[in-house]
Amino acid sequence: MPTYSQTYRASVDDPERFWLGAAAAIDWDSAPRRALDDSNAPFYRWFPDGQLNTCVNAVDRHVAAGRGDQAALIYDSAMTGVQRTYTYAELQERVARFAGVLVAQGVTRGDRVVIYLPMIPEAVVAMLACARIGAIHSVVFGGFAAKELAARITDAAPKLVITTSGGLEPGRTIEYLPIVASALEIAGTQGIAAVIVKNRPQIPGTAQDFAGHDIPWLDWDELTAAAEPADPVPVAATDPLYILYTSGTTGKPKGVVRDNGGHAVALEWSMRHIYDIGPGQVMWTASDVGWVVGHSYIVYGPLLVGATTVLYEGKPVGTPDAGAFWRVINDHGVQALFTAPTALRAIRKVDPESTELDKYDISTLDNLFVAGERLDPNTYDWISSVLHRPVIDHWWQTETGWPVCANPRGIEHLPIKPGSPSVPVPGYRLLVLDDQGVPAPTGEEGNIVLALPLPPGTLTTLWHDDDRYVRSYLSAYDGYYLTGDSGYIDAEGYVYVLGRSDDVINVAGHRLSTGGIEAVLAGHPAVAECAVIGVHDELKGQRPSGYVVLKAGADITPDELRGELVQKVRSEIGAVASLQEVTVVAALPKTRSGKILRKTMRQIVAGEEFSTPSTIEDPAVLETLAETIGRGRE
Repeated sequence: MPTYSQTYRASVDDPERFWLGAAAAIDWDSAPRRALDDSNAPFYRWFPDGQLNTCVNAVDRHVAAGRGDQAALIYDSAMTGVQRTYTYAELQERVARFAGVLVAQGVTRGDRVVIYLPMIPEAVVAMLACARIGAIHSVVFGGFAAKELAARITDAAPKLVITTSGGLEPGRTIEYLPIVASALEIAGTQGIAAVIVKNRPQIPGTAQDFAGHDIPWLDWDELTAAAEPADPVPVAATDPLYILYTSGTTGKPKGVVRDNGGHAVALEWSMRHIYDIGPGQVMWTASDVGWVVGHSYIVYGPLLVGATTVLYEGKPVGTPDAGAFWRVINDHGVQALFTAPTALRAIRKVDPESTELDKYDISTLDNLFVAGERLDPNTYDWISSVLHRPVIDHWWQTETGWPVCANPRGIEHLPIKPGSPSVPVPGYRLLVLDDQGVPAPTGEEGNIVLALPLPPGTLTTLWHDDDRYVRSYLSAYDGYYLTGDSGYIDAEGYVYVLGRSDDVINVAGHRLSTGGIEAVLAGHPAVAECAVIGVHDELKGQRPSGYVVLKAGADITPDELRGELVQKVRSEIGAVASLQEVTVVAALPKTRSGKILRKTMRQIVAGEEFSTPSTIEDPAVLETLAETIGRGRE
């Protein structure tokens, strides 16, 4: 087997040969003879002469290979108590039939379909059905506010909207149909043929309740029962598979475009070489289909290699307890778990001694993969000691679609360094540049960039906005994609991602990463999680301000904790960090994907007007934080 170094060198020295070799793992209607078309740089196109169907590669080919009886999808709802396994043959039948529903509604190759669904099997079926007929899906996180849903409908201009009566959260339900109706009032219904509704018995509301609207509201089950299964449609490798919207600094969401061919090749390669998962093995990605992680590693990645994927509707804690993750591993024989550091910190906060773990058998688990936020060394140490398994931090973005840095478990088990997502993944040429575009010395912090062209599977542009794509990602440094993150590379080639570039603060002329300070605070035995932001200082320009959440049962006063944390930062980073402000809060405001809303926190601390982000998990946390900060000012 080639080593990581050999594999990486092959990918950057001869990418044409490397990626054509990787493409051989995909079933093509017309196999590509070229890997890269760079004739219209910076709009690179992978496998320009290839034709395929992503749904066929994710479902049909496994049935054709005689593995139709193997489990493809395990649905586990902690909210309803339902567990249901779908074989590849069953999934193929459901997808083909719903693809027939789409065709009957006039959806054709290149049309867009907006999918507004929670973590239910119909979300996976709808995505694959779109891929089957060459339509472009745009999944919007279930529960997003009407205004945000409307913005995505306006930009994508879909032929159909697919939704359900609602979503289930611990202690509450979210009714989707009024949100969809309100979004359509804002966006208008021009070009939309219908809204298709999957009824959930736990939540009131059906398609019939909206029968008087200016477009049909139709019942999923009735349509499916009458539909003829649709055959797959070959598409160009360069045709879009999906649009996934990510927040934009102007308030208008950015529609990241993913193609069919590059996406299939990259995800298939990543499953085997990064996650070390192949046919028949079980992977559970504890995310949501509304996020890129859910697209890549709940739906497409595992199915492309013929693995079994787990679709979990629930939380790491509270559904019903902090043993929820260990139960799912136990019940389904999970071999690879992928989650966010926030989930681990939530479990640790409620169950720091990991007593819930003792109730379950997790012997099948080989690796825990973590991404979404920086995995601080303290959390890494805790979960490693609890699981006695490799904990693989890795780093990537909505735009890249698959990991940029990782410890490639399917190639070589490299040493793990806490605080680092390890090394650049083959295909990515990663550098750290200073503000003038000069490569930073080893160990020195700078802006993390990726040399163009990006590898297959990454974004090809923004939906109908090439100018914004160039302006947002490619204009800072000629020939490079700007990740927006800062960090450094050590002497052994390991990458350290310290946080977003705008989370670097300037204290009396010294550039300090708030992520570095957070790592120190998180190392205190009483701290469950924390955030550090930069605030204005008349004398020093900026100063750090810390916000910490205590572990359950922590026995320490706020003043004692503040004193210990101030001293800890002084001793581990230096007096220049000048941390004096530490506030104990009940919770930190986060997005539904677990990212801390640091920008909004900075606005609150500065006394600026702020709006509640559409991606927030619990708006009440933001209100409580604002009250706490307001009392602090008084």
